[in-house]
This record gives sequence, structure tokens and C-alpha cells, in this order.
Amino acid sequence: MKALFTYNYGNEKMDLIRNLGYEVILKDEKNIEYSDDIEDIEVFVCYNPFSTLDITKMKNLKWIQLSSIGVDQVPAETILKNNIILTNNKGGYSIPMGEWVVLKTLEIYKKSVDLYSQQRAKKWKMNTKLLELCGKNIAFIGTGSIAVESAKRFQGFEANVIGINTKGTETNYFNKCYSIDELDKVLAISDVVILTIPYTEDTHHLINRDKLNKMKKDAVLINVSRGSIINEKDLIDHLREGNLLGAALDVFEEEPLPAENPLWNMENVIVTPHNSWMSEMRDERRFKTIFENMERYIKEEELINLVNLKRGY
Repeated sequence: MKALFTYNYGNEKMDLIRNLGYEVILKDEKNIEYSDDIEDIEVFVCYNPFSTLDITKMKNLKWIQLSSIGVDQVPAETILKNNIILTNNKGGYSIPMGEWVVLKTLEIYKKSVDLYSQQRAKKWKMNTKLLELCGKNIAFIGTGSIAVESAKRFQGFEANVIGINTKGTETNYFNKCYSIDELDKVLAISDVVILTIPYTEDTHHLINRDKLNKMKKDAVLINVSRGSIINEKDLIDHLREGNLLGAALDVFEEEPLPAENPLWNMENVIVTPHNSWMSEMRDERRFKTIFENMERYIKEEELINLVNLKRGY
């Protein structure tokens, strides 16, 4: 069974895949295009090669395993039409992203940017406007694995952690969850609003001028989901009008963030280059998911082939 990888996890790990019974083909994902040697690939392990690679030409493709949590980059119409199995890396980056969310909240609350600037200027001036997390309402829009890992860490600060999901389903580490229909109510009471919701047509520009105006004037906004969940123009206008204590943004409507984008120079905005998922454990965790899924897949295929053989197919 042929498996195409667009990332090399190292000889030792790739040999583990081969030992499962796969013939492994390695290609660099950057600018990958269709070629005859991948025509009969059955399993495709990748992140986002779909802008240059036409998977409709891969006639034997049965399963795509993404190394990402998000799936919005995948050509959904082709996947559905050809009954291709799609799996993602759910939970693979949740721990470092949870740490990042807490870190950026604290950096805004503790005025770290200002204090670091003073350090570089060798300026000794005490800042008396620092805040604490204890007792604050920390709201997550989306209560998936990233939100859960973040919420777990906020509980250590004795914060009141609340969540928004489709039906208000109770979730571990959340004091209370509300349905998406109660979004306005939650925004109005929240000190920190964190976006961890998947990007879909329904969540496109979910946070717009109307929703921003529902938030406290001194609230904090954090986004680690997808840039287009926020209407960026509305956010820039909202910030220019003197609203929000701060914003920490790891994702943007256009990436890389253009040099002329005003967010770069706003004093109460922290910009990071889609970096929140990074840690020394990233390859270990995502390979574990990939290996376990590939082990299940090949065993199921072997079982199906055995049953068909006995039936005389």
C-alpha cells in the first residue's frame, strides 16, 4: 500500500511506517504538483498542498491524514464526491496553544510590552495599572481541545472560565457553557474573549463591529483559530476608537500579515506569526496520531481483504 508524505519525520519514524506495511513516498509539500509516480497513492499525509496539487488525478486515493487541526484548506467537494476519508490532528497542538493563550493574557494584564520597552530604555518607572486573573470572566468561543487545555490552565488562576458551543454542552474545566445563541450575553460579561472556534461559512466574520461593541471597553481579545473569524477592518476601527485593553492575534485574514497593516504598530496589540502551536513536542505528538491512525487503517484494510478473499471476491 502506497503512502505519500509531504513531511519527513526522520528515518527512524518513517521506518516505523514502512514496518506497518506501507511503501512510503516522500515529496516536499512546497509547490508539490501531480506526477505519474503518485497516481496510485492510497494514503496521503500532508498539511496543505491543495493549492498546487490536483488530488482528482490521484485515482486510488482513499484517505487523507492532515497534520493540522483545521480542515478548511481541504477541497471538500472532491473529498465528498470521491468518498475520501479525512482525519486531522485533533489535540496535537492544544498544549502549546493553551500555554500561549494564558501567556498572552498575562502579558496584556501585566503590561509586559510596556515594561520590556522601559527595560530597553533603561527607564525605572513603576507601573501601577497591572491586573490579575483571579475572579475574571474568561470566555472561550469554541470549547474544543485547544479551549480545554487553555481552560485547564486558567483554572489554576482561580478565574471563572466560561464557554460558547453549539448547544451549551457542559465541558471539562469550564465553570459554565452557553449556546452560540447566547453569544451577545457572554460577550457583555467577559473580561477576556478567546476565539478557538473552527472556521466555517457560519463563523466567517463572527466577530464584527456589532459583536465588538457588545464587549466591555476594557476587554481582551485573543485569536488562535483563523483570521477570518474576525472582521479585521472592524477590529482596527474599534481599537482606533480607544476600545479594548488589548488584543493578542496569532492568525490573520491575510498571512503573512502585510507590512502596511495597522495592527503591526498598535501599542495594545500583540502580533505573532501563526506561531502559537509551536513547541519541541510538535513532531512527537502529530507523528503519534499519524502512526496510530495508519496502524488502524492498514489492519482494517487487511481484514476487509481477508473477508473478501473468503467470499471469493
